[in-house]
Amino acid sequence: MFPQTRLRRLRRQSLRPLFTETAVTTNDLIMPLFFAEDAAKKVPIASMPGQFRWPLAYAGAVAGDLATNGIKAILLFGIPKTKDAAASSAVSKHGVIQEAIRAIKAAVPGMVVISDLCACEYTDHGHCGILHESSDGPELDNDASLELMQRIAVSHASAGADIVAPSCMLDGMVMAIREALDAAKCGNVPIMSYSAKFASALYGPFREAADSGFAFGDRLAYQMNPANGREAVRESELDLEEGADILMVKPAGIYLDVLAKVKELGLPVAAYQVSGEYSMIKAAAQNGWIDEKRVVMESMVSIKRAGADLIITYYAQDVARWLHEQ
Repeated sequence: MFPQTRLRRLRRQSLRPLFTETAVTTNDLIMPLFFAEDAAKKVPIASMPGQFRWPLAYAGAVAGDLATNGIKAILLFGIPKTKDAAASSAVSKHGVIQEAIRAIKAAVPGMVVISDLCACEYTDHGHCGILHESSDGPELDNDASLELMQRIAVSHASAGADIVAPSCMLDGMVMAIREALDAAKCGNVPIMSYSAKFASALYGPFREAADSGFAFGDRLAYQMNPANGREAVRESELDLEEGADILMVKPAGIYLDVLAKVKELGLPVAAYQVSGEYSMIKAAAQNGWIDEKRVVMESMVSIKRAGADLIITYYAQDVARWLHEQ
């Protein structure tokens, strides 16, 4: 008890580094990248300052630059030339993601390439799979969409993806993808499941970046209600049972309570600091309202402290540079 107990003794400047409980390293970071099949040059994303849609011709150079800065893993999103109701370009051997994977692995063999598995960027309706008609109008057909995810997963793995990451929040998606990968002799490819993906208002800038807005309705029927923490844990438990190798909570910063609970399940956990989180920090920093570096690093520490083993963030390259400067 005070005055004998004084916690400030260990907060002196020279002692603080010795007693820091949580540390972020470049090994924790995953950088998301957008590749556009019809882009001839890098295209700035207006709602995400500092981020771009990259041409396929730049894939190797972009990955090489990230590797030079200490980034060891990237998460790929593709914007195809053509879209249709069946997301045909998502499974093409020469699709935008398949070509990006091959180019990156050829240029930077040691880079861990993670491919996002979804159909929203590839369908003309913008939803995450195949639709069917119901009494309420068009809606996502869960089981038909599982078959599509199987085909996309095998296509990405065959192109050289190190990890596949299904983000469509379909019931049974992990089991279906695991069976397809194993049958295609891609059994060593891990699945990083978006196991707790909330129907968040923070995805707006991403939809501009990936051209993945929906033509009607919303995604509330398959993404999670932000109010439901117990359901998020249950979703993650089911994905664990179906064979997921890594679980994910998305968004990260305002779902740290869910992240901490999912961590208790025992699998490695990724947390996705999403586009809206990035853009809010950027906007406040550009207005001079906050210290960008300090806020970003504080957000990284909070996500890691809550239990994340991996942090997917558009700030990955900046964080890596700031860590190097310390």
